[in-house]
Formats: sequence, structure tokens, C-alpha cells
Amino acid sequence: MTEFRNPFEKSSYFEQALFLYLKYSKYLDDDYAQDSLNVYDYFYNLVSRTQPFFFVITEGESVTGLVYLDNLTGDRKRLHSAELSTCFDKRYWGDYTKKCAVYFLNYCFKKCGFKKIKALVYPQNYRVKTLLKYAGFKKEALLKGETLRNGNLQDIEVYSVFYQDYL
Repeated sequence: MTEFRNPFEKSSYFEQALFLYLKYSKYLDDDYAQDSLNVYDYFYNLVSRTQPFFFVITEGESVTGLVYLDNLTGDRKRLHSAELSTCFDKRYWGDYTKKCAVYFLNYCFKKCGFKKIKALVYPQNYRVKTLLKYAGFKKEALLKGETLRNGNLQDIEVYSVFYQDYL
């Protein structure tokens, strides 16, 4: 049974999520991500900073993926928008990730009250863009030369989905 859990619930969840992050961080991070921190401290700070909106996705005791919201807009009473990041083990790509996306967006919109969820994606990450489009996201913008990645200017595409369009 698929469940969304707090990565601090069990040390094994945190460790598996860290391993998953390490495996796919080249698709998630730019040259500025870790700054001067080692990867463990960076990941620990990321999880802590994004709580209570950082989840590991589990099947039994195995972490199949992670999803978190960052850069929240709003206040304690009303959450307006957030930036979504997600990462799944390759064995779970496809229908499983689609199911998880729908479940998580329902959680964001119906339980948390968000009005907009956005995702920043490297243009060459076709797998994530396909998943986002399946979940109702639409391309909103292309940010030219937005960051550095491997020492080169990197464009970023912005995809978003609004609550009223998601229903």
C-alpha cells in the first residue's frame, strides 16, 4: 500500500530518501544547491526547512520516491502557492508516479488549501514534463539562462496547475 510519510518517522526512511536524492540530484539541483555543505547536511536542512511539506512515498518499508513543497507563498491562515519537487526510483516511473501525483495534488488543493502549485523543470527533463502534463500542469514560462548547471547557463521551464483548473 502506497503511503506518504514524514522522512523523520524512521531513520531508514531518511536514509533511503537521501540515497534517492543522491542518485537523482543532477536532475534536481543547479550549481548553487549545496553551497559549502556536505550532501548529508544539505539534504537534512532541505527536509527540515520544507516540513511539514516533505514526504517520502513508501511501499511497505521501502521508499519509492519523495515529494516536497518549497518557496511557499501565503501566511499561516492561507497558503496560496508553492513550488513542487519530486523524485522517484526508476523502478516506479510510469503509472505509479501518475497515481502519486494525483494523490499529492488532491492533498495540496483540498486539504492544505493551495490555489496554485508550480514546478521548475530543466527543459531536457522530458520524463518529468510528461508527468506534470498528465497531472494537469501547463507550461507557464521559459526562464532563459536562469541558473548555472555544470558551469553553463541553464534555462528553466515553469509549469503550473491552478486549483480551479484541477477540479
